[in-house]
Amino acid sequence: MSTGHGGRSLWCAGVAIALGVTLAARAGGAAATPPVLARIVVDGTINPAVAEYVHQAIARAPAQGAAALVIQLDTPGGLLQSAKAVVKDILAAPLPIVVYVAPSGAGAGSAGVFVTMAAHVAAMAPGTSIGAAHPVGGQGQDIPGVMGKKVESFTASFLEAIARQRGRNVEWAVKAVRKSVSLPADEAAKKNVVDLVARDLDELVVRTKGRSVEVAGAPRTLDLTPTLGPDGHARVVDYEMRLAQHVLNVLADPNIAYILMMAGLLGLYVEFTNPGVVLPGVAGAISLVLGLTAMQVLSVNYGGLALIALGVGLLVAEAFMPTFGVLGVGGIVAFVLGSLFLFDTEGTGLAVARSLIVGTAGAFALVGVIVGTLVLKSQRRRAIGGREGMLGAVGVVRERLDPQGVVLVRGEYWTATSDTPIERDDAVEVVAVDGLRLRVRPANEPRRREEKELHHAG
Repeated sequence: MSTGHGGRSLWCAGVAIALGVTLAARAGGAAATPPVLARIVVDGTINPAVAEYVHQAIARAPAQGAAALVIQLDTPGGLLQSAKAVVKDILAAPLPIVVYVAPSGAGAGSAGVFVTMAAHVAAMAPGTSIGAAHPVGGQGQDIPGVMGKKVESFTASFLEAIARQRGRNVEWAVKAVRKSVSLPADEAAKKNVVDLVARDLDELVVRTKGRSVEVAGAPRTLDLTPTLGPDGHARVVDYEMRLAQHVLNVLADPNIAYILMMAGLLGLYVEFTNPGVVLPGVAGAISLVLGLTAMQVLSVNYGGLALIALGVGLLVAEAFMPTFGVLGVGGIVAFVLGSLFLFDTEGTGLAVARSLIVGTAGAFALVGVIVGTLVLKSQRRRAIGGREGMLGAVGVVRERLDPQGVVLVRGEYWTATSDTPIERDDAVEVVAVDGLRLRVRPANEPRRREEKELHHAG
């Protein structure tokens, strides 16, 4: 008995040792996991989808043990509101944010300047540029009047505050907004607009070692070299946009949103006027939903949207109730005004391209004219069905009419009456319909009258 107890004790001790070794190995493996750089690539305009993409990456990177988040940037600009959201997230980030304007040939224009200067480390690849942060309208035009001056002053003070907080060139930041100045990468580094120029991420990691930055309000000395692998290349984990963000990124273009709205309205119009076609209705409904989704992203002026709806309604009414152009002209005017007012241009810098508005209005006007013409012709065309369609129809007598008999009209036998006797096989013309009975006359009666009148005249 004592030997058995001793064997069990030894077995339990062996199991405990094995478990301890396993847990220690796992802990050592976890501790030995090398740090990585998280990276997102922003290649396009700064819009709400990009702002959400950056926000989620900043929240995700620390949870996965990333040493820093790299935002590889190439943008012509974008929405000021979205740029503000990105800047707020970067300034409050719990880990170092590196904005790297790359690859060569890329640029950080307009809204991209704010994002770059807000980073803990701002870097550029050779052959890139930065600048031209002056606020403009959706088509690149200056915002006129007092509102333009207000937007410019606010934008300049906003970028100045960012540059001051990050210890960068405040004077240049103001000029970038007020005078739209730009710099190539080398000049930007010399003038303290960005921190450094690096050929690639590997060089960037090496050159940032020992740099002092402030992360979440606390000073920190950067050392990203542990992310370099044995081959000297940085270990990078890329975060991709989710499908919904990809879709929003595409939709966040006022011209695309406008085209989707118009395609949706046109598809539904075709479906309502031709029930059962199905495809235009399905495609129109999908386009309309996507367009409305984009409208929510792009800060729509609902007065403009109501004017567009009114304009389309008047054009449809003109097609079915011809008013010699009164409704049609009113519809075009409402449609164009609604398209111009559709987005809050002064507040967001967004607008639909004028050429697109003119082309769409012209297309709707053309469709309205064509449909109205066809409807007018159909109203003037002689009826070919029902009671009205029987009037003037020519048939053949199958049973002598005196005054009642049977006639064959359009392949159907009818009981008919006539004021004068008509023989079998003679042609007759329908002059009235009384329930299920026809009133007819000889088909050549008018010609006989004309002959008699000519004879008497002779």
